[in-house]
Amino acid sequence: AGKRQPPAATSKLDTQLEASSQRLACGTMGRKILFVGAGMMAEALAKGFVDAGVADVDDVTAVDPSTQRCDVFRGLGMKANASVTKEIAEETDVVIVAVKPQYVSVVISTFREMIGKKHLQQKLFVSIAAGITLKQLETMLGDVSGGPRVVRVMPNTPCLVGATAAAMSLSKAAKEQKDDQVVKELFDAVGVIHAVDDKLIDAVTGVSGSGPAYIYMVIEAMADGGVRAGLPRDVAQSLAAQTVFGAAKMVKETGKHPGELKDAVTSPGGTTIAAVHELEKAGTRAAFMNAVYAAKQRGEELSKL
Repeated sequence: AGKRQPPAATSKLDTQLEASSQRLACGTMGRKILFVGAGMMAEALAKGFVDAGVADVDDVTAVDPSTQRCDVFRGLGMKANASVTKEIAEETDVVIVAVKPQYVSVVISTFREMIGKKHLQQKLFVSIAAGITLKQLETMLGDVSGGPRVVRVMPNTPCLVGATAAAMSLSKAAKEQKDDQVVKELFDAVGVIHAVDDKLIDAVTGVSGSGPAYIYMVIEAMADGGVRAGLPRDVAQSLAAQTVFGAAKMVKETGKHPGELKDAVTSPGGTTIAAVHELEKAGTRAAFMNAVYAAKQRGEELSKL
């Protein structure tokens, strides 16, 4: 009988990547999270993840050429580096791509070169770059065994205060690996996130991505109205902002339709119905609907450029 062959040697890279895959599958603390791009949004997400207990501060790393931005992350107790190294690439479980759209392909190429497409399937890529579609991300990752695990996330700026309204779309491989659970756990720590088909991401942009600007205009207009009615500017703005906050909280916590809540405030012949009538005459409802749709259409146009 021939000699029994010894088991094939396992490379250090294979061992590290297998450990990465196991950490990612468990969906608990211990995931190694890398932010490529250390801007304000990345900072808010990283801090939110740690504060909510869904990530350990020692497991978060940021990469950014800006020394100032790296220092911000170090000040939070996290690791930071000017560029992605081979060691960082190998150890990372979740790669959050938080760079400007024109640099996304560079980030993906860096990982392909450092760990090879054979091991890319063991990494979860989460892109928050505006205008880069799920299909484009999959194309950048290329022919990966089992398909690339990539999730596209559309957050909004209230993420900076832990109150984002976000949506995600997943590649086929990400769905099969139930990566939505990982992303949901992370982003629920800084607000709320919903899973949608990628073709609906532009609609999400219209509602929540661009939506804060609409509400800032509402608060500003209400405050201006208060000033016109005789209130000091600071009092009027505080009342307007708190009113928007309280009304949103009523919708979320009661589960009632906004129309039902509006009717509860609108007594016959009273002040509120007089105000609502003016808003209807001005076409306020249609203006908001048109704004959402216009933002959605512009999003579609930008994704084709």
